[in-house]
Amino acid sequence: MTDDKPRVLKERDDRVFHIVLNRADKMNAFDLRMLRELAEAVTEYEADESLWCAVLYANGDNFTAGLDLAEVGPAVRSGAPLFPEGSVDVLSLHEPKRKKPLVMAAQGWCLTIGIELMLAADIRLCDEGTRFGQIEINRGIFPFGGATIRLPEVAGWGNAMRWLLTGDRFDAQEALRIGLVQEVLPADELRTKAIEIARTIAKRAPLGVQATIRSSRTASHQGVDAAIAELLIIARELMDTEDAAEGIRSFVERREGDFKGR
Repeated sequence: MTDDKPRVLKERDDRVFHIVLNRADKMNAFDLRMLRELAEAVTEYEADESLWCAVLYANGDNFTAGLDLAEVGPAVRSGAPLFPEGSVDVLSLHEPKRKKPLVMAAQGWCLTIGIELMLAADIRLCDEGTRFGQIEINRGIFPFGGATIRLPEVAGWGNAMRWLLTGDRFDAQEALRIGLVQEVLPADELRTKAIEIARTIAKRAPLGVQATIRSSRTASHQGVDAAIAELLIIARELMDTEDAAEGIRSFVERREGDFKGR
């Protein structure tokens, strides 16, 4: 029987875009179709100028059991692309990369690509019962979605190697300790908090938000000197926008800004 149910759901909420993993009966394990649908959703978000922040979460008890290696493994071995050509890279490893903000919330099991998606996101939350594992090494392979690059950067070398080299599982409090997540919440508050943060970001000037991500990524990828060199260049670009003028007006008038993304 053909499974026609979408693996990834999409929903607009004013300027916030909800991206929802929807394969709960398989613990949201990523097969090739699910990888494709996630890439299509992120690409849609990135291309739509009316959407200013996205929030990624999952239906069911678990965020994801990781990659469905029985299907994805042979594709990787053959060199077949995991994401559609020209789509935004959901892991932000290759161009085109996502430029707009992404908030992510995880629950239950969050394994392999789940952690790597979190590391590629901008703000990361989980519930108190979330359990993590970068367990590829237990299967004779290694994390190839960015964890070897980003986890040492986020958590420090020793903290990263503790989990990358053992394949052991760890809990929400350890994820908070090492910086993998920014907040740990009760299960019934997780999704609400993630959406609240996304809505807050979506109220801000989107060009300023994107410039903040751009500058921070430059520092991370190219070094502090490269980021310093472009600080005033980016600032001057923003000063010439309608949103910057509105920001000054709102400051003088003591009100929230009404930004347009121009």
